[in-house]
Amino acid sequence: MKIKRFSPKQRRIMGWWGPKSADRHHDAIICDGAVRSGKTLCMGLSFVCWAMASFQGQQFAFCGKSVVSLRRNLLQELLPVLRETGFQCREKRSENLLTVGRGGRENRFYLMGGKDEGSAAFIQGVTLAGVLLDEVALMPRSFVEQAIARCSVTGSRLWFNCNPEGPQHWFYREWILKSGERNALYLHFTMEDNPSLSPRIRQRYRSSYSGAFYRRFILGEWTAAKGLVYDFFDPARDARPVPEGELEEYVISVDYGTANPCSFGLWGLREGVWYRVKEYYYASRSTGVQLTDLEYTAQLGKLAGGHKLRCVVADPSAASFITSLRQAGYRVVKANNDVLSGIRITADLLKRGRIVICEGCEDCLREIALYRWSEEPAGRDAPHKDNDHAMDDMRYFAATVAEAASSEGVFCSVVRKRS
Repeated sequence: MKIKRFSPKQRRIMGWWGPKSADRHHDAIICDGAVRSGKTLCMGLSFVCWAMASFQGQQFAFCGKSVVSLRRNLLQELLPVLRETGFQCREKRSENLLTVGRGGRENRFYLMGGKDEGSAAFIQGVTLAGVLLDEVALMPRSFVEQAIARCSVTGSRLWFNCNPEGPQHWFYREWILKSGERNALYLHFTMEDNPSLSPRIRQRYRSSYSGAFYRRFILGEWTAAKGLVYDFFDPARDARPVPEGELEEYVISVDYGTANPCSFGLWGLREGVWYRVKEYYYASRSTGVQLTDLEYTAQLGKLAGGHKLRCVVADPSAASFITSLRQAGYRVVKANNDVLSGIRITADLLKRGRIVICEGCEDCLREIALYRWSEEPAGRDAPHKDNDHAMDDMRYFAATVAEAASSEGVFCSVVRKRS
C-alpha cells in the first residue's frame, strides 16, 4: 500500500508526540468525526512509531470492539505500511500478539476486544506503556477505564478514535467535552481530511446515510437519534413487485415471539439483490392462541413453499425454536444481534437497493412506517420496542447474510461460522 500524502490533520496525528511538536505536552490524543476520514490508519501508524521511538521491551495494546474487527479495520491496512517502512512485524494469531522490531528495538502489542462488560477481566493485571482504543465509543466504559488504568509505565500515553454516537454518550461527556481537563489533544475529522478519497467516493458515502446517521457519520456530529429509524423509506413509493420466476437462492429470517408477535421473512436473491418476497406474522395476543415451536416450524415450512432454503437466520435467544428447526432438518444460523450496527447496515442496504421489500409484505411495510427511535434519555440510542418484530427479522437478515454477500461475497463462510 502506497501513501502518497497526508492532510494537515493527519500530519498532526503523525507527529503530535515528537520532541519538536507544539502538542508534545499532551498525555492523550482523541480523534473523532466522519467515516472514511483517514484517522484510523494514521492513528495506528503514529502509535507504533511513537512506541518504537520511545520504548524498548515494553508492552502495548491495540483494543477494538472485537479482535476480529480490530484486524479488519486497522491491522489489515497498518501491517503492510509498517513493513514497507522498515518495521519487522511478527504476528502470533493464537496469542493475539504482534511483535514489532526496528533498529535493535523490539516491543510487544497485544490485540484485545472490548465487546461487553465482562471484557474488562481480560485486560486486568497487564502493565502497558500505551494503549490505542479503536472505535472507543462502541466499547463498554468498564473496559476502557480498565485499559487506561493498565498504562502505568512512565511516559505512557493514550490514543482514542471513534465515530460519533449520541450526545449523552459517556465518552463524549467525560473525554471529548473534558479534553482540556484531561490534557488530551482533540482533533475532529471530516472526509475532506482524507486526501485519498475521490469526490465520487465521498458522494457515495454521503448518499448511503440519512437522518441521525448522516449527521454522525458524514458531518461528524454527536447528535441524538430522533424520529423514524428508516426516515428515507416510503412504503407506497419504495415497495416493489415480487420478481417473476425462480430466484437464485432463498433464506428465511426469524424474529421469534411467544407473548410478542412472531415474524418470518422469505428472502430471494437475484443478480445481487435480496427481495423480501413473502412473510409470516403471528400475534398471539390478538388471536388469544399461543402456538408451539412445532406449529411455528410448520408455518415456516409453509412460508418456504417448496423452495430449497440456504439457511434460516434466527434470533439467537430463541433456543427452543432453533432446536425445533434443526430437528426438522433446517440449517439454522444464529443472527448477528448488535442492534445499532444492524440498523446502520439495514439502512445502507435499503438505500443502495441491495435489499428490497416487495408488495404484499404488509406487516414489514406497516412496521417500517412506524419504527421510531426512543426519546428516553440514555447513553446509547435504542428504537422503540413497539412495531419492531418484522424490523428485527429484517435486521437479522441484513446484518448476517445480505451485508456479507453484498460487500465481501463471503456468504458461505459467514453461515458456516455462525451455524
